[in-house]
Amino acid sequence: MEGSRTVRAADFTGVERQWHLLDSWRGRIGTPSVTLLCVHGNPTWSYLWRSLVSQAPESIRVIAVDQLDMGYSERTGIDRRLADRVIDLGNLTSELGITGPVITVAHDWGGPVSLGWALAHRHQLAGIILLNTAIHQPPEARAPALIRLARSRPLLTLNTRLTSLFITSTTSLSRVARGSLPRMSKADADAYLAPYDESARRAGVRQFVADIPLEDDHPSAHELTRIAEGIRELGDVPALLMWGPDDPVFSDLYLHDLERRLPHAQVHRYEGARHLVIDDAPELVRDLLEWVAAGPALPDAHVASNEPSTLNDALSARHLDSSAALITMGETGNAHSISWAMLAERVARVAGALEEAGVRRGHRVSVLIPPGPDLICSVYALWRIGACAVIVDRGLGILGMRRAIRGAAPQHVIGSREGLLLARTLRIPGARISMRDLPRLIGDSAPAEMHATKDDEAVVVFTSGATGPAKGVIYRHRQVAETMNLLASHYSLGAQDTLVAAFAPWALLGPGLGISSVIPDMDVTRPATLTASDIAQAVRTGHGTVVWAAPAALRNVVATSGSLSDDDRRACASVRLLLSAGAPVPLSLLEQTAQIFPQASLRTPYGMTEALPVAEADLNAIRAQGMGNGVFVGAALPGVEIAIAPLDDRGVPVDDLTDTREVTGEIAVRASHIREGYDRLWATNARASRNLGWHRTGDVGHLDEAGNLWVEGRLAHVISTAEGPLTSISLEQLAILNGAVNAACVGIGPLGTQQAVLIIEEAGPSHLLNAAESDRFRQACDFPFAAVMRIDRMPVDIRHNSKIDRLHLSAWASEILGGALG
Repeated sequence: MEGSRTVRAADFTGVERQWHLLDSWRGRIGTPSVTLLCVHGNPTWSYLWRSLVSQAPESIRVIAVDQLDMGYSERTGIDRRLADRVIDLGNLTSELGITGPVITVAHDWGGPVSLGWALAHRHQLAGIILLNTAIHQPPEARAPALIRLARSRPLLTLNTRLTSLFITSTTSLSRVARGSLPRMSKADADAYLAPYDESARRAGVRQFVADIPLEDDHPSAHELTRIAEGIRELGDVPALLMWGPDDPVFSDLYLHDLERRLPHAQVHRYEGARHLVIDDAPELVRDLLEWVAAGPALPDAHVASNEPSTLNDALSARHLDSSAALITMGETGNAHSISWAMLAERVARVAGALEEAGVRRGHRVSVLIPPGPDLICSVYALWRIGACAVIVDRGLGILGMRRAIRGAAPQHVIGSREGLLLARTLRIPGARISMRDLPRLIGDSAPAEMHATKDDEAVVVFTSGATGPAKGVIYRHRQVAETMNLLASHYSLGAQDTLVAAFAPWALLGPGLGISSVIPDMDVTRPATLTASDIAQAVRTGHGTVVWAAPAALRNVVATSGSLSDDDRRACASVRLLLSAGAPVPLSLLEQTAQIFPQASLRTPYGMTEALPVAEADLNAIRAQGMGNGVFVGAALPGVEIAIAPLDDRGVPVDDLTDTREVTGEIAVRASHIREGYDRLWATNARASRNLGWHRTGDVGHLDEAGNLWVEGRLAHVISTAEGPLTSISLEQLAILNGAVNAACVGIGPLGTQQAVLIIEEAGPSHLLNAAESDRFRQACDFPFAAVMRIDRMPVDIRHNSKIDRLHLSAWASEILGGALG
């Protein structure tokens, strides 16, 4: 194996022992810029770090040790304790003559060993990187069941020494396919097992398990406590925590314990990854090396402002207003209304009740309440306190909701009866607060004063998960306020307006904007269920002037518009502004929608969860543009800058941004209302923010000669062909114009030589269209697709019912086509 060597060094007893290690510097001369000292845990060995050794640049030295009695290091026959292993490692690094800066990198039981070394070598310590480990048992939970079982006296020797069960159980976690994550190969699983092929060679595995201090009087308990408390003094040492949250042993519970001890640490969670996170998430090594290459530094200190938040100002200004602030439509046409005065009073009292229940400024609170008055009241109450609302919608699906909330680590959960049942079922962390208990708590508490400042966290919301696990996006009060200010000024929103929020989360902004809101009768997880009658009834009831609806909702509104009565049509004619976003909106759909809302200005704001809106086009501009390379989304809004990071020949965006016209690349935006950052996703945030002050959107597109923006697709969906990168949206639009109900163009094959396959939504006897049908689409799109396929229904996201999962389609097409394309 690359860099494999042996070294003799004294152990804690003073006896010289033979160590096996991987050393990327073997045979080189000179001094590395930094040394990564990699320490494995149990039951692995230096093989764990093979990718790091092979991928490290020449300026970085990587030393991955096999701890004594482990891997291919010497079997000493001595029971080693944690303190002994810390001394052993220090003796080894002295023998190796490591004198320059060192970053410790550790996993599992290697975590405490490496941190013990770090505390003893502060003069060399340049950084700390930890992967799924534990240095302390949080008092609120018992030790993991798997550890307690493995260490139990009847099973300890059987599981760890007499059989290889402990080792094979560890690798088996990564042998199971999980979504888009790769599955560990049998060869890798066998390699992990290789040094432990005989019972005598597994003594160290048993020692490690036996040395886990589950009891206060355990021989290693004092040393573990010393290390756990000692790292609190490492606040001046850069730290990175890289975590697999699906680890059944070292769950997020242990991540959060480390965050409390190293509050300055940067964090990246790899959704779906388990214990062997470096194997489950291949991008981890790239991310780790990027962190090292950037020159590990402490994150910029956030300078908090004492300037009061303004998010509740509009609500407070209307605290005597008896007109409707929020109307929720019911199934039978009934409407539930709450006035501005009632809403303002209730927000203040709910805030007091939440403080009585233990919610404090800076706390995160998961809000599991259906769209409506209770949700809006709870969110504004949290904002009044200065607490952060963690908001997920059912559009993420049950498992997506669980991942999202657990990743945000709320201290509290406030919910309806159904919401708290869901929290219990999904094992969501946090103290429970029931909406049913609020009346009692309100009676025992006074209205809360306004505590929040503009720099407090306001909300964690989540991306749709259309191109991977949903990402938590953090907004502070000032960024939410800037979003509201932009919406109010650009769309001339005022007290005379009523927003019909057919995309329910936008109803949350109504009280902050000082405008009334109506939520139509609809299933928020299925926008396509919204009917023309539903939206007309909502407009009529609330005297709606502004409508916000997803494209999928508009399609069904158009499809069901034949049922509209004359009264319905008169109501729709009173709408002055209709906004639709979340996915491309075809011109034909806008034209049909204009027939239902004849007086409305139809606009398609472009943006994303991280920043909305940033650009927009209206129906007239879209008509004038016609077909082009992508979707025309218009000009930047006031205060927003748009730039492009050009794609290289492989379809990878370069570092520098440009506003050069007609250059395709990743779209970047800069504005005051852009998100604060991604939650516990250091690497994602670093790449998205690589240009200071800008947000890399993950979309690809170009600026035309007039400076208008065209979106050509997602960066993750760029097809990397031998001729260069290919974006897909224009081809898909042509297919739809020529008879396809829906279409997706995906790449199959290795990057750099991918071939483009067109997939249309259509029922049929075969997944492959016949030659004549295929050629018709090739001619219509003027492109030589390698194949044209059909699928009964496109896989789309739940939230918008519009975003096609092209990565899934690519895998599906590759499996069906197999080697047919050569």
